[in-house]
Amino acid sequence: MKENFIKVEGLRIRTFEEGSGPAVLLLHGASLGSSADVWAGNLADLAARGLRVIACDQPGFGLSDDPGDFSVAYRTRFVLAFMDALRLPKACLIGHSQSGRIAVSLALEHGERVPGVVVLATGSLLPPLPGRGKPDAAEGEEGGAVEPTLEETRRLLEENLFDRTLITPAALQTRHRMSTGKNFRAFLERSRARGGEKKDAKPEAKPLWKRLGEVPVPLRLIYGREDRGHAAERAALAIELHPGLDLHLVDRCKHLVQWDAADEFAALSGSFLAEKT
Repeated sequence: MKENFIKVEGLRIRTFEEGSGPAVLLLHGASLGSSADVWAGNLADLAARGLRVIACDQPGFGLSDDPGDFSVAYRTRFVLAFMDALRLPKACLIGHSQSGRIAVSLALEHGERVPGVVVLATGSLLPPLPGRGKPDAAEGEEGGAVEPTLEETRRLLEENLFDRTLITPAALQTRHRMSTGKNFRAFLERSRARGGEKKDAKPEAKPLWKRLGEVPVPLRLIYGREDRGHAAERAALAIELHPGLDLHLVDRCKHLVQWDAADEFAALSGSFLAEKT
């Protein structure tokens, strides 16, 4: 796995890359502590399926520079700018948690550049249970109002993993490093930006979970059966709403499916995208 830094729209962006073949971009979620490191254990398995796999710290995360705009809309536009910087006319996308919405939005609006999408643990792309209200588009932005201690970082990870033995000392230290200092300040900025977006937001004409059947490129959705928000029940509703939807539930998994079930994630994602490209 090669680590590198590139310039994208004036920002210094950290990347991980492995393999050759059709390009696949891995987009991490928005929780405090998220970074390209959440994919570190997956790149080799995906690359072994004939793919050029690239993960990056999105602006305001990890070791990448902070942007001037902390909105989700900016991070969505950034993906295309990132592709341009890498001279990629096309790339498949794997979006975890909130980034699943980013991936689906790009496929709907720029399908000519996104030949395939895998959504991983994006609860807001599942229909709500009757009487439970609409899914939260701000999902995956967990974190508190003060910088976390190491033990609080551990607890946040434990909430997202079925197999807590995966929280090794090295994994915990990396997650904590990506949760403090400039990363915590960026998390607070994203929270403020989200508040402004909610205040100015216009009602969605049609929520994304109703538009999955409109996605013009191959789409696969993967969820942990034990993930939060009644994921398994809502996945069943999604299949009722969109017959034929390519949706997989993985047993003994919570929100970090790529950690809890690394082999199954690589098989479901890698084989699917390799076939479709």
